[in-house]
Amino acid sequence: MIVVDTNVICYLFLPSQHHSQSEQLLEADPKWVAPPLWISEFRNALSGYLRYERLTLSEIYTVIRKAEKLMQGKTYNANSLHVLNLVAASSCSAYDCEFVALAHELNVPLVTFDRKILAEFPETAVSPPQFLI
Repeated sequence: MIVVDTNVICYLFLPSQHHSQSEQLLEADPKWVAPPLWISEFRNALSGYLRYERLTLSEIYTVIRKAEKLMQGKTYNANSLHVLNLVAASSCSAYDCEFVALAHELNVPLVTFDRKILAEFPETAVSPPQFLI
């Protein structure tokens, strides 16, 4: 089991330079979990693809269904006090700290492409290429 942040999920389902790494990550560890926040962040990413006409609404429906199916039953709330303690000890947003807190609480790595999270939480966060080694 690994906690993945929203960018990993986005890269799995949306055209990007990191698509193949996200696919390899899913193959290496298919038990992905995330806080419920992932879905709002994912919807926001999809809205950009829609607004800039990179995907049609029909394509977005397909993408969201696939992502929700993958993550069904795999969302867990992080403890609010834990999240806020991480915010106080870092320069990361509360949004980012939800993923870090969940990884701490489940005692699993957080896999992310986010450089700031990787720099601020090196004991918890790992990039997909590092995880796949």
